[in-house]
Amino acid sequence: MITAALIFAALAAVLHVYIFVMESLTWTSPRTRAMFGTTAEEAETTKLLAFNQGFYNLFLAIVTAVGIVAICLGHTGVGAALVFAGVGSMLAAAAVLLASARDKARAAATQGAFPLIAVVLLAVALAA
Repeated sequence: MITAALIFAALAAVLHVYIFVMESLTWTSPRTRAMFGTTAEEAETTKLLAFNQGFYNLFLAIVTAVGIVAICLGHTGVGAALVFAGVGSMLAAAAVLLASARDKARAAATQGAFPLIAVVLLAVALAA
């Protein structure tokens, strides 16, 4: 069960690296603007905010990845704490997105599905 939890945590981390790329590196590109539903003017105006937000997503992915590595190296307590911190924050961000913008429910579900599964599976694996 712990292996499944780590796979979903890794998928969540990869997704958040992709979000980092979109927000911090390609924010004003037509493809990214279409993904986020912004105009060229809105993207240019919010470029610095998105750049910063993208790094939050990258840091959550890094924390999660370090936790996965720690668990794989036998440091289950420290690793689990890091994985829970990383994917738990991702899940909380998805909940905030859903609560603040119901029209972004699909984005919130996409952002939060892997972290939710990782949290549940890791909690069950550690409780066993």
